[in-house]
Amino acid sequence: MADVSSPPRVLIDEDHIQARVEDLAAQISAEYHDKGEIVLVGVLKGAFIFLADLSRRLTIPRRIEFMALSSYSEGSVSGEVRLEMDLRHQIEGKHVLIVEDIIDSGQTLRYLVDLLKARSPASVKTCALVRKQREDNADAPIDYLGFEIPDVWTVGYGLDYEEQHRTLPYIGILDIAE
Repeated sequence: MADVSSPPRVLIDEDHIQARVEDLAAQISAEYHDKGEIVLVGVLKGAFIFLADLSRRLTIPRRIEFMALSSYSEGSVSGEVRLEMDLRHQIEGKHVLIVEDIIDSGQTLRYLVDLLKARSPASVKTCALVRKQREDNADAPIDYLGFEIPDVWTVGYGLDYEEQHRTLPYIGILDIAE
């Protein structure tokens, strides 16, 4: 069991995160500069801080939507993705950018891309804050990536362990005794 009362070891500090978010926003703004409004789809709960910082730095018209999906069951991957909260508006004909906090197996992101493509948007691209270095997520469709990280339990900047440490300004490693 993890000791959630002690601070996690810093993996990526706040300055590096903010610099990378700035770079991603510039890259996205350049790619979408002539496409009109894009729809940013934040995947709750983990992506809310990343989405807020990213959207504030974009220089293009954007609208924000949220979705909630679950593929976790009591701390472990269950293998099944469930849609818990859907978009509030239609995306047909719109350019969509999915904003995700972390790519573990990639299963949730693959599911979400397929789900949204079936709704006839003009395009669907993805942006993830971090991707764990794992073989099973190599084919996850990531167009914009913040950081590659080791396959460890990370918290902070939206990432949590049992709803703890989500609001830390950095990404840290939480030691979990199994």
